[in-house]
Amino acid sequence: MRIPLRAVGVLALAALTLTACSSSKTPQSSSTAPTATLTIWADDQRAAALKPFAEQFGQANHVDVQVQAVSKDLQTNFVTAAQSGKGPDIVVGAHDWIGNLVQNGTIDPIQLSDSQKSGFADVAMKAVTFNGQVYGVPYAIENLALIRNTDLVPTAPASIEDLVAAGKALKDSGKVSNILSLQVGQNGDAYHVYPLFTSAGGYLFGTKSNGDYDPADLGVDKPASVEAFKKIAALGEKGSGALTRSVNSDNAIPTFTGGKAPFLISGPWAVADIKKAGIKYDITPVPGFAGGKAAQPFVGVQAFYVASKGRSKALANEFITNYLTKPELQVALYQANPRPPALNAAMDQVKGSDPDIEKWLAAGKGGAVLPAIPAMAAVWDPFGKAESAIVGGADVPSTLAGAAKTISDAISK
Repeated sequence: MRIPLRAVGVLALAALTLTACSSSKTPQSSSTAPTATLTIWADDQRAAALKPFAEQFGQANHVDVQVQAVSKDLQTNFVTAAQSGKGPDIVVGAHDWIGNLVQNGTIDPIQLSDSQKSGFADVAMKAVTFNGQVYGVPYAIENLALIRNTDLVPTAPASIEDLVAAGKALKDSGKVSNILSLQVGQNGDAYHVYPLFTSAGGYLFGTKSNGDYDPADLGVDKPASVEAFKKIAALGEKGSGALTRSVNSDNAIPTFTGGKAPFLISGPWAVADIKKAGIKYDITPVPGFAGGKAAQPFVGVQAFYVASKGRSKALANEFITNYLTKPELQVALYQANPRPPALNAAMDQVKGSDPDIEKWLAAGKGGAVLPAIPAMAAVWDPFGKAESAIVGGADVPSTLAGAAKTISDAISK
């Protein structure tokens, strides 16, 4: 996943919430050996957050629940292990994995009642629905927004042009060293540049009549996308300098928290570091180009999936369809790693104590659900490298033409 994950916060909060939750089943005596094993794979941060309530589920259901952290390449490692029969029963990951996981036969559809489905945000259910079937239980929603240092910029800019003007004035006066912190790096970052790309008229995939993304309609090098990247080039190193390859996934947030940039385009994962740094901040939608379309960020959903070849599929389905759909557990996940909950009841419980929640949702309103089609896997690397090259001053039409060919060749294989 391209989205950086930061500290998960104080896990004791999750444990405290779960201790307060009552189970419909009586926990078995700790002296009785478990009769089954349920294995869950997640990244490092989510694995730590999951353990308290996974253990409670195990105690209540006489199951040995093993939450295993996979530090790198979770999706790839899951597909490889699942196909060899050595994978987990449940995997936790982003919804845009679904197309690839289904194509490789590694996850099963799940059965949620109409009542359960209606309890989730519409965008969350849309994200985990692929080819008309539901493949995951969502628990968090995330998207990019503009985060600004309110001591440096009290008022949100109405456009990218206004943002550049404000940032340049601060840079010229020596108050900051960067106009904007938006990660590019040497390999680019399609996820983070997408709001600017769409505001300027660009698109990745067209859509079918039913609203699904159409892999046959690749827009990377179409005239509208070329014009969009010309505007992005004007923000690059040979233009205003708002975008620079020296800002990457490792230093984008520290550049902002260190007071070197008045603006940061990032997601909820950045907030913990911002608060720790004592930066006064506000969250608003990413501004678009003057006279252009509204900037449209990708909207992503984190979800739980049942492995097709898991050894404990009945338990896995019970865990994610009847246990993870409880608001108490979704609140616990939020407390461990604050992102807007996907379950409406959990959202209602937390939004009163976290003013940022509504701001993130407002910034994602009208956003594009991150494509879960298998073809999207072919986009990230070539598109990102094209972005980086153009930010550095490369010719726009020829660079995008090369990226489009690479993507098309990969999709057609």
